Amino acid sequence: MIERQFVGQNMKEYLIERYIANRLTNVGLSHTKLIKTPSGVKIIIYAAKPGLIVGKKGANIKQLTQAMKEKFKLENPQVEIAEIENINLDPQIVAERIASSLERFGTQRFKGIGHKILNDVMASGARGIEVTISGKIPSARAKRWRFYAGYLKKCGDIAVNYVKKATASADLKTGVIGIQVKIMPPDVELPDDITVYDETQIEEKAAEEKKAEEEKQKKEVKPKTRAKRAKAEGTASEKKEKVAKPKQEKNKESSTKELKKEIETPKIEEDIKSEQ
Repeated sequence: MIERQFVGQNMKEYLIERYIANRLTNVGLSHTKLIKTPSGVKIIIYAAKPGLIVGKKGANIKQLTQAMKEKFKLENPQVEIAEIENINLDPQIVAERIASSLERFGTQRFKGIGHKILNDVMASGARGIEVTISGKIPSARAKRWRFYAGYLKKCGDIAVNYVKKATASADLKTGVIGIQVKIMPPDVELPDDITVYDETQIEEKAAEEKKAEEEKQKKEVKPKTRAKRAKAEGTASEKKEKVAKPKQEKNKESSTKELKKEIETPKIEEDIKSEQ
């Protein structure tokens, strides 16, 4: 069945992503993407530190491609690495940073870590962020701490499709701590966005709109004038041809008459000589 093929393909992609995520740790891994090509399969790894993934003289890449061939039976896998421009807007990288800092400094400084992450993400231009840390912090009983800043949608189409989410875990002596990060990127257009303009701003905007309309009208008029000029040139050339045709015909008629006269005159002279 076709449905089973689709499910099997998606499961295979998921297992490849999980294998790469488990193998590449502490390299700022964001996500992986699989693209089918005519020659094989292209695996694109998005990470914050591509140099650590490549390794010395590309040794890690060679090992990873060999593992893809042997474990997942991929034909001619091509591994590429793409660097993420702004790491503070990627929730997976932010969650891994929180987990690594908790493993390094312990649970006593979890509040400072959370607030520092909020400041970094909001300084990068995000609309809003929410960080949830759950586990035995800082006491022996499990608790849930929430850090948030900015504006973040909780429901609706924007919350489902545009808010980026990621999870991570930190292994500590007291137990495993779960981390969830939600980030609303700056390029999200909200339906309730309203801009309020002053009178001067309204006048400036109206003047700009008028200029834009005038430029559009000029651009629209130019081809019309060109077409009119072409038509006028065509009509003028047609008129010239019409005027030139009768002249040419007259010239032809006059030339034929002169030729006839020249031909007839010697004949008349010969007739007169013969009569004499």
